[in-house]
Amino acid sequence: MPSQNQPQRDCDIVIFGATGFTGRLVAEYLADQAGGGNGGAEPMRWAIAGRHSEKLEQLKNTLEQRNPACSSVGVIQAELHDWASLVFMAQRARVVLTTVGPFIKDGDRLVHACITGGADYVDITGEPEFVDSVINQFYAQARESGRRIVNCCGFDSIPHDLGALYTVEQLPEGVPIEIEGFVRSRGSVSGGTWQSAITAMARLRASRRQTVAHRAGNTADRSSTESSSGRRVYAIKPRLRYHRDLKGWVFPLPTIDGSIVRRSARGIERYGPSFGYAHYGVSRALHRIAMLGAGLGVVFALAQLGPTRNFLLERKKSGQGPDARERASNWFEVKFVGKADNTKVITRVSGGDPGYGETAKMAAEAALCLAFDRDRLPDVAGVLTPAIAMGDVLIERLQKAGLRFEVLQTSQ
Repeated sequence: MPSQNQPQRDCDIVIFGATGFTGRLVAEYLADQAGGGNGGAEPMRWAIAGRHSEKLEQLKNTLEQRNPACSSVGVIQAELHDWASLVFMAQRARVVLTTVGPFIKDGDRLVHACITGGADYVDITGEPEFVDSVINQFYAQARESGRRIVNCCGFDSIPHDLGALYTVEQLPEGVPIEIEGFVRSRGSVSGGTWQSAITAMARLRASRRQTVAHRAGNTADRSSTESSSGRRVYAIKPRLRYHRDLKGWVFPLPTIDGSIVRRSARGIERYGPSFGYAHYGVSRALHRIAMLGAGLGVVFALAQLGPTRNFLLERKKSGQGPDARERASNWFEVKFVGKADNTKVITRVSGGDPGYGETAKMAAEAALCLAFDRDRLPDVAGVLTPAIAMGDVLIERLQKAGLRFEVLQTSQ
């Protein structure tokens, strides 16, 4: 029970950064939910939070116009540099969902506040340095306090993480498994994503230090090849090649998604005694891959120097992003090819606008899952992947919300 000096836990979900581009989309998604967070069985109590009270009130008015039931939505003023406000917010919430990036800039303060205040935590980061830093700092505290700290609940990395789990479940148990994931998408880049990407490129050395510390750490989801139970988890060496079944060129995709999939494999025995994973992008034309690589190389080089990095950061400001019409034309699909013994399975996860529309949906459903499906979730705590924390229960939610998980082919 909270003490007399603590606020009552009166919110199932608090959206921190609700007035930002993606935060607003999350708020609109929750506003559109007709019933409660558990299929109407329980009323949903939620709040929007951020630095600027005026912007929060304006957003609440907009949400009320969208759905009059949003008159009950709470408004909480909190900011990353105000520790007391973060703890106060966490003490009011069962789950805090944050969209405020770049996460490496003080995002760990919110994680710490959630552990201190007794709230579970969901974010949409795709920043490897931040995730490793959270594991290194807070894994033990989160586990001891019973908190679920779940990173990467947007397009990075729910389709890939839960898609790999879905694929594993179509394969025989107790045998070595290998899976390759192949990503196709059409999307746009918001200011927040751009800012996070440039910041991550500029901090590559610091990111490597956090990864080394993570691998050396004595945690259940450490990044070493062997899991804590002695099972083997490894990265399949990816290679550029033409894939006949996909009718395109596949190339290594160095995003955080592959490492998230392998972390899940270390924590879930269903992935078998030996599990390998490789992560690819897909393109119809080889020259497009070359152009993409050259462009990323130029941006990476410019991100290393202060003046040119600032120039890049000025190109897209946080809060800017594609409009509804543009988002409506975007899409993604991830195909998985899994093999175990003599069995081969091909699955697919697909949906609409990956970076914003579907990311808002994924993050919101992850928060709803933690808040309302506790009795059905694995009995785990710590710094977790979506698959370890929520697994099949979240897959069910996402399917009901319109994401597609499909078995395309099974052969023996």
